[in-house]
Amino acid sequence: MPHTAKLTQGSTFKHVVTMSATGALGLMCMFLVDLVDMLFLSMLGEKEAVAAVGFASSIMFFTVSLSIAVAISATALVSKAIGEGHIELAKRRAVNVLAFGIFFSTGVVWFLWPNISHILLYIGATGRTLDLATGYLQILVLGMPAVMIGMIGSGIMRALGDARRAMYTTLVGGLVNAVLDPIFIFAFGLGVQGAAIASLIARFSMVAVSYYGVVHIHKMLGEFDLMDFFKDAKSISVIVVPAMLTNMSSPLANAIVMEHTSTFGDDAVAAVAVIGRVIPVVFGGLFALSGAVGPILGQNYGAGRFDRMHSTINSAVTYAFVYCVVLCVGLYQAQGWLVSVFHATEGSAALIRFFATFVSFSFFFQSLLFIAIAVFNNLGKPLNSTLLNFGRATVGTWPLIVIFSMFMGAEGILFGQAVGSVIFGCWGFYMARRYIDTLEAKEAQEVTLSHSPAYNEVI
Repeated sequence: MPHTAKLTQGSTFKHVVTMSATGALGLMCMFLVDLVDMLFLSMLGEKEAVAAVGFASSIMFFTVSLSIAVAISATALVSKAIGEGHIELAKRRAVNVLAFGIFFSTGVVWFLWPNISHILLYIGATGRTLDLATGYLQILVLGMPAVMIGMIGSGIMRALGDARRAMYTTLVGGLVNAVLDPIFIFAFGLGVQGAAIASLIARFSMVAVSYYGVVHIHKMLGEFDLMDFFKDAKSISVIVVPAMLTNMSSPLANAIVMEHTSTFGDDAVAAVAVIGRVIPVVFGGLFALSGAVGPILGQNYGAGRFDRMHSTINSAVTYAFVYCVVLCVGLYQAQGWLVSVFHATEGSAALIRFFATFVSFSFFFQSLLFIAIAVFNNLGKPLNSTLLNFGRATVGTWPLIVIFSMFMGAEGILFGQAVGSVIFGCWGFYMARRYIDTLEAKEAQEVTLSHSPAYNEVI
């Protein structure tokens, strides 16, 4: 299959919509299964089971975020090489990022597995909730290397502009999970552990799908060479380390929220757990935005097309605004159904309704932060993404949820998060705009110098 820089041509809005929609379908399918998990477990009539998955999800979000960070590196490095026309370099980077991800994820599992119960206890899980969450995580965390391989493979295909096959990786994983969930939870009577086993098997199905697309369709993996790996390790790490810190900041914020929510009781924890499942399903199109904008920016940056980079940013904002308005209105209308289908208690229902009515609209501003993160990760300033996201996860979360919860109770936790998203979304987007302008001015200056007689005489 020819490897052309297809994202340097055609409508940027069409590319943003296509890349976001396919990414959203894959993500939403994966998170929809988590939502179904929560629904099935709520049918068991044991609120500790729902709370346990909520606590466990805070930890799993860390591991998935690490996998996404390495995938970001694959997308950034491969898309830039494709934009420059260096196909062999793109293949070399693809295989070396994959090797990096396998080594790293194996190390994380080795460290995390024996400490699961201590981490859960630290963030507020106790009693039977702690036991259920520990059993769930001890099974599910074993699939982290498989998630890493699947995410990297999807990132490579996105770098090539093949959004459809990149979507299949998470889509198939989600479908496998959806089929196996009721079998293991109800037919085998395994409850929470059954949900974990179904998810583990689904993660390994992601490996098969991504391998087929990257190796058999695109033939994008070069031969692994240890010396080449060491050469690329620095370039990979320059993106991966800040991207990991960036992605870890979101689950850090979730852990902070979950820990503070636990002081309001299991009803509040169960409500936040349900909301945490609803958010990725409803706003998957916004969460996919960063991954969609990244390859478009990367290819056009490699090709020197700053006009298309500006157009891509504008298209992304337009897409995010329309998407958010439509989905927030839909969520507002569906709040009663959510309360009913999850058998929410009175305390949980109040929080779910508050989120659907007042908090959901803040996700447009969070999408501005996603766009800014894509700019910095793919254009050589990943540390800026780290600072922005950690700022939102710390000073944009903890002080605000503490202050607002003093006056508003558990609802203040959700409201404080929303205020933080507005502040850091606007600030991050402004910084990203200025950074692209700086890159454009720098390149224009270099072009001017290269055409000056004095420069040519020196050369």
